[in-house]
Amino acid sequence: MFRRDLLAVRSRLTAADVREAAVALAGRALALPELAHARTVAAYVSVGTEPGTRPLLDALHARGVRVLLPVLLPDNDLDWGAYAGEGSLVEVRHGGRMALLEPAGERLGADAVTGADAVLLPGLAVDGLGLRLGRGGGSYDRVLARLERSGGDPALVVLLYDGEVVPLVPAEPHDRPVHAVVTPSGVRRFRAPS
Repeated sequence: MFRRDLLAVRSRLTAADVREAAVALAGRALALPELAHARTVAAYVSVGTEPGTRPLLDALHARGVRVLLPVLLPDNDLDWGAYAGEGSLVEVRHGGRMALLEPAGERLGADAVTGADAVLLPGLAVDGLGLRLGRGGGSYDRVLARLERSGGDPALVVLLYDGEVVPLVPAEPHDRPVHAVVTPSGVRRFRAPS
């Protein structure tokens, strides 16, 4: 129910709303020390009315940051590929789901994310404890578990719209808090990365 309500609000956004928010999100995110000093950032390509990531991806790539983007596997786990600029993405349809934009180049393996200095996570909401509500597919729960097993502690950052930072999200025992949430109007921190 909670997910459906959040998605319903997003569905009412216009393309102009999404573009305007994407530019604001990029500006805020690029100012984060965690991204300003990162050599490798694992991110994602937004689709539909998700908070837009393209201006941020292009700015990171222009800075010389190695940007890793996910490739959805049949079991909902994620492989990774490097972003090489705008022309390096291909549209891939996974079953009956919406088409995703994925990197066209070499596949780097599911563990490639463990080398990232920062990981940008998609989400529908983050609560006051820094817990993230995803879409429910479990792909990023696997990423977070992989990061924990590897002993890495990259900065975990979620990009959201302003109304998606909420008092409480439904949580599972395996959920881990993120370090920060970036919205068009600001940044909220929950814990400092180690």
